[in-house]
Amino acid sequence: MHKRTAHRWRMGSLMIGGVVLALGSFWLVQVITRNELVTPGEGLKTEPDYIVDKFSFVRMTPGGKPAYIIAGEKLTHRPSDDSLHVDMPVVRNMGSKQPPMTMTAKEAHIDQTNNIVDLVGSVDIQRPPQGATQALHLQTSALTVFPDEERMQTKQPFQMVVGASTVSGVGMKANNATGQVDVQSKGELTLPPRAR
Repeated sequence: MHKRTAHRWRMGSLMIGGVVLALGSFWLVQVITRNELVTPGEGLKTEPDYIVDKFSFVRMTPGGKPAYIIAGEKLTHRPSDDSLHVDMPVVRNMGSKQPPMTMTAKEAHIDQTNNIVDLVGSVDIQRPPQGATQALHLQTSALTVFPDEERMQTKQPFQMVVGASTVSGVGMKANNATGQVDVQSKGELTLPPRAR
């Protein structure tokens, strides 16, 4: 009888150990699975999937012609919203009937879905004279560019020099294709004296 009781205790201990081991394994699988489901989703929200240093790419028109070139020191792509962040961007339009404009800034955010470029920090735009088109120089702190429509706008103070004329104000919408500029507020226009 003593042997039977000892055998039962050993079997009971092995059964309890097996149950504890099974429960521990189940708990560990649950923790790992939960972390795998949460972590990648959170990573997609904040982590870039690729970074390119000293890059240049050409955006093409639907007809296969170059529309504009974007270059910069560093490009970061975020897959959560398919956006690009560019350090020290240089944007140059190519497809317009107007002379090409070169835009520089400290940073750019590019919304690829809607094809919008937000330039931020020391925005500087230059267009050389060509034929009847006068030279243009624009400076502001932030500018939104719609490259496909050849439009740009800002809510910030700006100064633009076109030929010998100067336009300044706060807030502006401009269309490069038509040459129209709409100053939102505090507009000031300085014209050169008429030739006699």
